[in-house]
Amino acid sequence: MTPSRRAVTLRRSWHFLPGADRSALAAGPTGGADVLIQELEDFTPPAARPTARTLAAALYPAWRAAGRIAAARINPLDGPDGEADLAAVMDGAPDLVMMPKVDAPEQIVRLDRRIAEHEVRLGLAAGSTEIVPNIESALGLTRTIAIAQASRRVTACLVASEDMVADLGAVRSREGIELAYVRQRFLIECRAAGVVAIDCPYTFGDSDGAAAETRQARQLGYTAKAVVRPEHAAVVNAVLTPSAEEIAKARRIVEAFETARGKGEDRASLDGHLIEKPTYTGAQRLLARAAEFGVA
Repeated sequence: MTPSRRAVTLRRSWHFLPGADRSALAAGPTGGADVLIQELEDFTPPAARPTARTLAAALYPAWRAAGRIAAARINPLDGPDGEADLAAVMDGAPDLVMMPKVDAPEQIVRLDRRIAEHEVRLGLAAGSTEIVPNIESALGLTRTIAIAQASRRVTACLVASEDMVADLGAVRSREGIELAYVRQRFLIECRAAGVVAIDCPYTFGDSDGAAAETRQARQLGYTAKAVVRPEHAAVVNAVLTPSAEEIAKARRIVEAFETARGKGEDRASLDGHLIEKPTYTGAQRLLARAAEFGVA
C-alpha cells in the first residue's frame, strides 16, 4: 500500500458504480464515498464489458486525483471475462481489486499470482495492489478466515446481500433479519483474520433505511459499508464518523475516570452511571478514531 493511500481502517463508504456508464463513473467523486468501485460484474452486462475495460486506464488516476480510493470489481477468473477484466483494470493501476463469489482460498492465491504478473508487466511496485474478496455464499462464509489469510494483499473482505440471500434460499426484506447471523458471523471471522469487514450493500432506495442499517452495522462493530446509490455514501460516512455529541460524551467519561483514578478510586460515577475500565477504554478508542478523521 502506498504511503499516501487512505488507510483501510478509515474507508467507511464503498460505492459500486456501473462499469460502462461514463457519466456515472465521472460523477463518482461527487457522491463523497471513500472508495469508488468500477463494477464489471453484475452492474455491467457482458456485452458492455469490453467498453468498461477501455475506461479503466484513465478512470482510476482521475478518481485518485479527487482524493478517492480507486477500485475495480472484476468477474471471477475461472469465468469467460475474468482474465480480460483483470488485464484491463491493471492498466489503470487500481488501488485494489475486488473479486465476487469467492468461496475458497485457492481463488485468492490465483488472483494474487496474476496481479503480481501484471505489476511486473506494468512496472508497478510489487504488492501495491490490494485484494478484497467478496463473500457471497454459505460456503464462502464458513471459509472467511482462510480466504482472508490466503494472501498478504487482502486488507478487507465484503459480505454480499442479494447473492447471499439467494444462496441461503431466504426472502429479502428491508428489516434484513435474513442476514442477521451472516453479518455477525462475517464480522467475527474478519476480526479473527485481522482484516476489515465491509458490511453488505444497502440495495433499497431510501436514505432513512440506509442510515438505520448503517447504525445497526456500527453497533455490531462494523466500520465500513457498501452502497449502490451515490446519495447513500454521505449517509454512511455520517453514521460511521464520531459525532460532536459522542466526542463530548467520550471526553467527559475519560475525564471522570482519570480524575477518579487520580484519587485512588477504582471507578467513577457520571450522570448516575458507573464508569469502569472497559467504558473508559471504549471512550478512548472513539476519541482516537475521531482524531484520525480530523473531527476531534
